Amino acid sequence: MPSVSRCVLALALVLPAIVQAQTWPAKPIRIIVPLAAGGPGDVLARAIGQKLADTLAQPVIVDNRPGANGNIGHEAAARSAPDGYTLLMAASTLTINPSLYPNLTFDAVKSFAPITLVAVTPLVLVLHPSLPPRSVKELTTFASARPGQVLYGSAGNGSTLHLAGEMFNTLAQVKMVHVPYKGVVGAFSDLLSGQIAVMFPGAPIALPQVRAGKLRALATTGDARSPAAPELPTVAEAGLKGFEVTVWYGTLAPAGTPVSIVGRLHGDIVKALAQPDLRSRFAALGAEPRHNSSDEFAAYLRADLGKWAGVVKASGARID
Repeated sequence: MPSVSRCVLALALVLPAIVQAQTWPAKPIRIIVPLAAGGPGDVLARAIGQKLADTLAQPVIVDNRPGANGNIGHEAAARSAPDGYTLLMAASTLTINPSLYPNLTFDAVKSFAPITLVAVTPLVLVLHPSLPPRSVKELTTFASARPGQVLYGSAGNGSTLHLAGEMFNTLAQVKMVHVPYKGVVGAFSDLLSGQIAVMFPGAPIALPQVRAGKLRALATTGDARSPAAPELPTVAEAGLKGFEVTVWYGTLAPAGTPVSIVGRLHGDIVKALAQPDLRSRFAALGAEPRHNSSDEFAAYLRADLGKWAGVVKASGARID
């Protein structure tokens, strides 16, 4: 039978967390966004933050920490106190970066308490209309006959757009050449002018140009057809089995955050995602609301880590 002293010690260790969870929230909550202000991740964080502020009766402050492909914000969140007052609005780079940066000071899964997935944003496989392919199969045949001649652009080395192209190369067994840019705008501008041939941009930037006849869309990259362009097949549906790439967004807290607080945040975020005004804001960004349980989100992160590790290894992609 445990001694009285051991019981007292155990109670002393547990009691602060219980008291903290019962009084939470008692001050403003911060959401770290490892991305620049104004981008989709920032907009999503602010939309959810406003809903949480209304529900929790506390201000929710968005703290933008861009840089190092998201690692600055990730590290800041991982090192924060696990008291429920710091959250992270993570994106796909959380699970991409461990394969590209060998000396990270945090673990993409173990350093955090996953709360829920928030949204996924499929990309659109587009090409300059001067090229003849009109399907994924035709693009594969076209690129296969021209190894090293078809150029595809991205927002930079290690970006989701870059690795989408490398996954295409691997699964289609072709050799399109990656051209990195400092952001999406430069790459997209060169795609429109025909300086590069192929790109995997998001729907909000791609579809207006497709509908204007300035680009040709072949497919979307998610696990199902996109509501933004239901007429387009997915890349997998078009014949490239196993291809699935989305930019995902999700909320996490530092590891050790009380389970009761994580559960409360999960419930409030899921309720927010069901509200029509929030769904409309997401749709304007090409984002599809998604949620899952904390355990399911943890499993999702582990699976994504493995997927991108395989793509990086097969392609030799690296950060210069």
